Amino acid sequence: MARLVFFDLDGTLVDRQSALSDAVTELCRSRGLPPAADKWLRTELADRATAGDFARLREAFGLEAAAGHLWQEYVEIMAAAVTCRPEVLEGLARLRAAAWTIGVITNGAGDIQRAKLAGTGLASLVDGVAASGDLEIRKPDRRLFELGATRCGVSLADSGWMVGDNPAGDIGGGHQAGLRTIWLRGRPWPHRLADAHHVVDDVTDAIAILLEETE
Repeated sequence: MARLVFFDLDGTLVDRQSALSDAVTELCRSRGLPPAADKWLRTELADRATAGDFARLREAFGLEAAAGHLWQEYVEIMAAAVTCRPEVLEGLARLRAAAWTIGVITNGAGDIQRAKLAGTGLASLVDGVAASGDLEIRKPDRRLFELGATRCGVSLADSGWMVGDNPAGDIGGGHQAGLRTIWLRGRPWPHRLADAHHVVDDVTDAIAILLEETE
């Protein structure tokens, strides 16, 4: 039987929030931006960041730098700031050793999400990545899961797992894609959303469940 698992990236494999804080601080220092711009960025980028956000930043604060340059600098700073815990990397390596196919399905711009994967060492541990910016669709859209499966060289028809912290996007999307699900608790659970197959406190707990499936 095929062993396929998709992981969410931000808030699941990596800690985006602490990295975002560091990245905004560094960008504002680098560009000499005022406190109001710092506050604006923390609000506007709270859930995700796109190149369009930096076009709006440039307009809002009358910046001379091109929006594309601001975005690229942010991507580079964010990629350097984000981290993945060693025990998570070790867990993924164990899954690969147990013949699991590992994909990442993430809402976000493709360039920044792939930069995070490269910067943390995750890129070498996954078989395929589908970012919402690739198709301009977001989880829970089944098409993003289908793209992830294709990029991993497998089919959703073979079933598998989805692991993530977002109830609607990760767990609801996983259900729609015919996957079993593991939720990292933390966000409020929406009414009427079908329960996840497992609920854990940390992604390493999810990896342990998957490894038990292998035995």
